Amino acid sequence: MEKILEVKNISKTYQTPKGEIQALKNINFKIKSGEFVSIIGPSGCGKSTLLSIISGLEEKTTGEIYIQGEKIEGISTQIGYMLQKDCLLEWRTIWSNVMLGLELKGIKTKESKEYVEGLLHKYHLYEFKDKYPQELSGGMRQRVALIRTLAIKPKILLLDEAFSALDYQTRIMVTNDIYSILRKENITALIVTHDISEAISMSDRVFVLSKRPGTIKDIHKIEFDTEERNPINCRESPKFSQYFNTLWKELGVDGNK
Repeated sequence: MEKILEVKNISKTYQTPKGEIQALKNINFKIKSGEFVSIIGPSGCGKSTLLSIISGLEEKTTGEIYIQGEKIEGISTQIGYMLQKDCLLEWRTIWSNVMLGLELKGIKTKESKEYVEGLLHKYHLYEFKDKYPQELSGGMRQRVALIRTLAIKPKILLLDEAFSALDYQTRIMVTNDIYSILRKENITALIVTHDISEAISMSDRVFVLSKRPGTIKDIHKIEFDTEERNPINCRESPKFSQYFNTLWKELGVDGNK
C-alpha cells in the first residue's frame, strides 16, 4: 500500500495569560492508503488538537503535513471529518442532509447526485431519504452523517470520538457498520478515541500519545487471525484481551479518563 498521509514534526503551542502551553511536541508518523489508525492517550494530551491540525481547522506551530506527497496548508478537500455529534440539520430531510457538503462546495452535479443515491441504496438508507433526522435511530443518524462526508469523496476520514454519544450496544453495532462501509469504499481512517476496545477492534495500528505535551509514546500493530475481520469478530478473538491488557498498562489509570 502506498503512503497517503505523512505528519512531520508537528508541534502546537498555545499562548495564555500565564505563558506558553505546549500541547503537542514533534509528532511524526506515516499512514498507508486504506489503513485504519487509532490515537489514544490520557485526557489533555492533544489527541483532538492533532486531528484539528491535520484537518486544517487549527493552525500548527511547527511542522508539515503531506497527502500523497503533496504538502497541504489549511483545509483540504481530500479530508473528511466526523465529530462526536452527527450535526444533522433537523429541518432538512435525509436526502437534503447528505447533499449539504456538495451544495456548500458548489459541486452538486448529476454525477454527484447519482453517487450519493448509490451510497444510500448500498447502505440501506434510500427508503428513508425523505424522512427527517429525528425520525431515525442514533445508529442510522451516524450512517447518514458518514454518507454526507463520503459524498465529497475524501481520501482520508478523521473521526473524533465519533461514536461516544451512543449507548454501548448501539456503539458496537455502529462501529461495525462504519468499519464495513469505510473498508468497502477504501477510505483511510484516523480515529481519536478514549475507548481502548474500540481502538483495538477497528485499527490496523494504535498510536499511544504521552501526557502533555503529547508525543508518540508507542505504536502497536494490531493483527487478528479472523476469516472476516470486523470489530465484533475482533472483540471475540483471544488476542483481543492481550492487546487490551498491553494498552491498559501503557496508559495506566489515565486510560479511561
